[in-house]
Amino acid sequence: MKKIKTLCVFCGASKGISPIYAEAARQLADVILAADMTLVYGGGNVGLMGELAHHMTTSGGKIIGVMPDFLIKNEIAHTELSEFHIVDSMSARKTLITELSDAFVLLPGGIGSLDEFFEIITLSQVGLHNKPRGILNTAHYYDDLLKFLDHSVKEQFWNSENRDRIIIEENPQELVNGLLNYNAPLFDRWNTVTV
Repeated sequence: MKKIKTLCVFCGASKGISPIYAEAARQLADVILAADMTLVYGGGNVGLMGELAHHMTTSGGKIIGVMPDFLIKNEIAHTELSEFHIVDSMSARKTLITELSDAFVLLPGGIGSLDEFFEIITLSQVGLHNKPRGILNTAHYYDDLLKFLDHSVKEQFWNSENRDRIIIEENPQELVNGLLNYNAPLFDRWNTVTV
């Protein structure tokens, strides 16, 4: 079983319409705490980001936040984190988060969360990392996205090997177990893969 010391979570700066999304974020926080992992995330104190971070901090968890300086003026940055990195751009944020993290999880979120998660998928696809990645499909939030991913494989714009490397679960504990049990391939044939 692989040891994951730092787990990155991409999620919404909104809580969404249903309280089930925030509850799932708190449940994931409990799993991260029980596994003695450090959370890496975008550094915000609002939405699902805030729910996750608040639950972690009130339980003594370790958290690393990464936020561009221009967003600090527009978003509420969390002030009780173990580490807080201020960077100069969204690209720099994604680069640092990728470097700091051993694995990645996507919770419900919007376009920004999808952008961050799919950059992780792309970097893996072109052979720049081989870290485990997963989607917490709370209340079937990502069902249509998953259908699209399967459609892209069917239409041969993507391959099933890369699609199958995304661990998808509805339960936070099962998702983290999947990340811990992830068997990275010995090599990525990225030069033959459609990006």
